[in-house]
Amino acid sequence: MAAAGFDRVPWLVVAFAGGIAAWFVLPGWPAWLDLIGLAAVIAAGAASLAHRDGRAPHLRQAVIACALAVAAGCGLVWAKSTLIGTPAIAHASAGMIEGRVLAREDRPAEGGLRLMLAIREPTTGRAITIRLKADSGADRAGLGKGALIRVKARLMPPAPPMLPGSYDFARAAWFSGLAATGTALGPITVIEPAGANGSIAELQRALSNHVRRNLSGSPGAIAAAFASGDRGAINRADEAAMRDAGLTHLLSISGLHVSAVIAAAYFIVLRVLALFPWLALRVRLPLLAAGAGAATGIGYTVLTGAEVPTVRSCIGAVLVLLALTLGREALSMRMVAVGGALVLVFWPEALIGPSFQMSFAAVIAIVALHGAQPVRAWFAARIEPWWAHGLRQLGSLLLTGIVIELALLPIGLFHFHRAGGYGAVANVVAIPLTTVASMPLIALGLLFDLVGGGAPFWWLAGKSLELLLALAHWTAALPGAVTTLPAMGRGDFALFVAGGLWLALWSGRVRCWGLLPALIGGIGLVLIRPPDVLVSGDGHHLGITGEADQTLLVLRDSRSEYARENLTELAGMRGAIRPLASWPGARCNADVCALAITRGERTWQLLMVRSDAPIRERELAAACDRADLVVAERRLPTSCHPRWIKADGASLARTGGLAIDLHSAAVHSVADEAGNHGWWRGE
Repeated sequence: MAAAGFDRVPWLVVAFAGGIAAWFVLPGWPAWLDLIGLAAVIAAGAASLAHRDGRAPHLRQAVIACALAVAAGCGLVWAKSTLIGTPAIAHASAGMIEGRVLAREDRPAEGGLRLMLAIREPTTGRAITIRLKADSGADRAGLGKGALIRVKARLMPPAPPMLPGSYDFARAAWFSGLAATGTALGPITVIEPAGANGSIAELQRALSNHVRRNLSGSPGAIAAAFASGDRGAINRADEAAMRDAGLTHLLSISGLHVSAVIAAAYFIVLRVLALFPWLALRVRLPLLAAGAGAATGIGYTVLTGAEVPTVRSCIGAVLVLLALTLGREALSMRMVAVGGALVLVFWPEALIGPSFQMSFAAVIAIVALHGAQPVRAWFAARIEPWWAHGLRQLGSLLLTGIVIELALLPIGLFHFHRAGGYGAVANVVAIPLTTVASMPLIALGLLFDLVGGGAPFWWLAGKSLELLLALAHWTAALPGAVTTLPAMGRGDFALFVAGGLWLALWSGRVRCWGLLPALIGGIGLVLIRPPDVLVSGDGHHLGITGEADQTLLVLRDSRSEYARENLTELAGMRGAIRPLASWPGARCNADVCALAITRGERTWQLLMVRSDAPIRERELAAACDRADLVVAERRLPTSCHPRWIKADGASLARTGGLAIDLHSAAVHSVADEAGNHGWWRGE
């Protein structure tokens, strides 16, 4: 630690992030206070010992600083949740609402649009923000930001996770100030049309429409995403192919896009100004070019919506420019740490999202890899034939891609329960194609459209994007392109994160100790087993795993793609789904299904209620007595007493969705993950 110098600084950001993560994991305010108090006691104790005993000063400094950073992280996110968090509406409702449009998002691929509205809650009169989905046929003239509208709508509280480990939209809505989501049930009446206020949203929408007028189909949708950040026109098949091929990062405005734009502005300004000798001899041109690049990057970030991932990328790129102007190393862990700290100070909730984790994991992996002495020596500049230089650069790109894929693997498995197999190879082609061909051609098309000469550039851009899509679909169709696994536990994920950070942030032989927790996490990943029974929070959907043919048995053959994806992802399956009523071992009628399944050394009796039709209470009570587990969407009478779990409408309202492991007789619920945080409203 004494020899680490400034390289100790990133660990303070890690400790700060650890305090934020602990706030989300711990169940409620008593535990949060205990954590902050414990951190303060540790810091005070280390400071007292340091005053009495001067040995190991760097260790004592680290203990004090990291303890205070943990406390600061926990206190910051707690304060933001208290000040910014927005309680959801109490229950679903339907009726006429009147509100002001705060934002509009066109979704051509889904045949509709989304509106952010400021309204008064119908029951309490509280001022709230809601998100309303409407069909494209409901669009009206003047329906834009600032318009006052009236519409009949059905409003719902933001949905909690369907199952433990699923995406928590209620948590995201809590921090974004969203109190409800809804669907328009009738035509939209524009009371006051939106004025031509020249907002960024209008400019973004106009730019997206302009791009799609010049490029039709899928290439136009992706080009619009590159130019304006509008992904609403990308169809699901293309988005799924990009995801399975490991190329989905190209669709969101992130570090790659922002860096390309800033680099282009930097070098263009630098070369143009260098044409004037008088200026070049008197002014530091790199400083002017860096300023132009930073301004361009900030403008691009604002134009594309200033989402948190884009802002995060812009901060990192501007820090790189600052390092260049100061003559410092452009890419370093200190730069990454400063960027991460800035993001976490303003958006601490971003820490637990996959976007933050993936982007920073990728950057940390790149910096750690190219900062390692053997790698630097291997890829250092040297006098060699052009073909050898090209192969060396190709090897560098491929090695970087492999390391990034390894860094992102546990994050993808934890959040999405899936990981790509060929992303590193696909990115070797896709990244140069995007940065060298597609994005410059789109920029030239927009530039020459000012004089009516952009058509050739749009044609070339379309061909490059067709090639990108062909690569994505071909890669996604390869055998083993996607690996699915059941939901990873928080403990295994924490081991991977700890091991990866240790490997990346230390140098020398001591970094090898990071392989130990990563190895333990890998063993846990290999041994992971899917839950035997999955029950959704409303009791409407149920999945049973563990059959010999890897078929997922479901209670209802639902048309909901959302429900199917959640069940298959949490089960770690990509195979067939089969309705329980058609399974030979199930006994089903119109009202109930009964099933006996053997897990471990025991046979479990399951009873599932399928309908809302009245069932004789005596018959239902007798069936419950013979069952170990009873699942029902509705509230069951008190006379229903199964031997183990009664998961009916009343109990599921308290627990949320369930993941049940019959081998160990363990039950994990959504309520266990949410604790007493404000966005969870278990009854």
